[in-house]
Amino acid sequence: MPQQEGHKRRTLEGDDPFRQHPPSPFVELGLASCFSFLRAASDAVDLTATANLLGYDAIGIADHNTLAGVVRVHTEAKKAKVRPLIGCRLVLMCGAGILAYPRDRDAYARLSTLLSKGKMTDIDGGWQEKGETHLTLEMLAEQAQGLELIVMPPEALDVFEAGLPRLTKALPGMRYVGAAYLYRGDDVARIARLDRIAQAHGLGILATNDVLYHRPHRRPLQDVMTCIREGKTIETAGFLLEPNAERYLKSPQEMCRLFADWPHAIRATRAVADACRFSLDDLKYEYPHEIEAEGRTAQEELERLTWEGAARRYPQGVSDRIRGIIEKEFALIRSKKIARYFLTINDIVRFAREEAHPPILCQGRGSAANSAVCFCLGITSVDPEEHDVLFERFLSEERDEPPDIDVDFEHERREEVIQYMYAKYGRARAGLCATVIHYRPRSAIREVGKAMGLSEDVTSKLAGTVWGSFEANVGDKRVQEAGMDLNDPYLRKVLHLAREMTGMPRHLSQHVGGFILTERPLTEMVPIGNGAMPERSFIEWDKDDIDALGIFKVDILALGMLTCIAKGFDLLRAHYREDYELATVPNEDPATYDMLCA
Repeated sequence: MPQQEGHKRRTLEGDDPFRQHPPSPFVELGLASCFSFLRAASDAVDLTATANLLGYDAIGIADHNTLAGVVRVHTEAKKAKVRPLIGCRLVLMCGAGILAYPRDRDAYARLSTLLSKGKMTDIDGGWQEKGETHLTLEMLAEQAQGLELIVMPPEALDVFEAGLPRLTKALPGMRYVGAAYLYRGDDVARIARLDRIAQAHGLGILATNDVLYHRPHRRPLQDVMTCIREGKTIETAGFLLEPNAERYLKSPQEMCRLFADWPHAIRATRAVADACRFSLDDLKYEYPHEIEAEGRTAQEELERLTWEGAARRYPQGVSDRIRGIIEKEFALIRSKKIARYFLTINDIVRFAREEAHPPILCQGRGSAANSAVCFCLGITSVDPEEHDVLFERFLSEERDEPPDIDVDFEHERREEVIQYMYAKYGRARAGLCATVIHYRPRSAIREVGKAMGLSEDVTSKLAGTVWGSFEANVGDKRVQEAGMDLNDPYLRKVLHLAREMTGMPRHLSQHVGGFILTERPLTEMVPIGNGAMPERSFIEWDKDDIDALGIFKVDILALGMLTCIAKGFDLLRAHYREDYELATVPNEDPATYDMLCA
């Protein structure tokens, strides 16, 4: 199947020969992707493509306490002509596992808010540790309206039966108990008992294969992931590993055959799929209103500030050429309704220069340097009067994508700007983008080798055969040059698993400076979690996810050289009483070149 192989992110090509299927009698709702982090062994490409080939018209994605992978499933499912049902497997502190699928936009907002609360505050209301999610039954009950809830029973059905009344009392809207074949010899009796337990509590059973991978051949990789997560080796993991390779995405026909004695369990999956009409396309992004001036629209305020800035930039008068460029940019900004974005960047720069004490040196860069509006606002320092700039490189009518203005700040003082953003918009409406940390070849070899029981010496030798970074391959030739025996089947298995592990997500980290700001709570759009750094929080989606959904981000970046320049300006003021800024430093200064050449 043709696929594009990019830097870490795989995606289906747009011209793949997928066809739309009619509604299938069964819809898999217990599906986890690799964004359950070391619990499931297939990505969005494999899952959605396989779903289409098996005849699914829709599938549900429910990763463990996270929505980190839903945008990837959403975008790939569109290409594979499969409708994605966006959900989550909520793992509560009491031990209950519950699949949660929002029926509409409001229910999705409640689910995202619930996850955010569990990731940002601990059970005592304090600062939650990065990567932890504490969810209680009471927290879920508060946000359960509009959610299709399916409780997934543990193996010990006596314990489940005893605790089910508490769940049904707290969650009166919960309708189903998940039922899966475990292939341990007692499946018929077990599912029949689950059916009786469910009916006794006013519930029905819902069929699922509790999927961890798209095909059975991924089972060994999932075993290795379990070992890495639990700190075990294949030899010592024991019952932590799955006993068979059956937890793959089975066809609707196969699931109907398995649950032939419980057709209502099959019908339940279709009922949930038909009830859940929410799509990530329903997320309508709205930029914050804080930066609007009272009595003026955002566009009017932007034009006012731009002309005031133009008067400062061009004290001798604005030329007809520059005036024409500015008017042209205004027209495009007006048609795309993005004036608030420019006002936000202007507000951040204004804070750095006017409110911070002493002022923080900052400078816009990248394609924004082609904008006369950015120059007049003081965001960039490239004078369109002196340089031929092309605004279309920055923003054009043809490109349906948000503008991208990167602003560098002194690296020692960028945190002041970040905290200003949190203070102005609140942590519920502001958050840094995530960066997905993937397994690179070296780390994949080390982790897989350790899980497979190889010694540290052997894994170090294998990792040393990889040259370069992410795009490097674990090549057989270099393995042989390191003195390894490629005829050893165990070694070849380790190398194969390491190649499969390469590119899998390992954990989330925070982006270097990409901020997302929203008018309504950001926690209603995407879960927010705490970073490892104090007073930092970031969303679960990375910059590619944000771009895919057309959400604007503000890049607050750090540059060490700006710190050096700022200190240089301070010295000039202190010793020579000369006051410079980046835009007024003379170009091609002979004395400077003479000093450098001396």
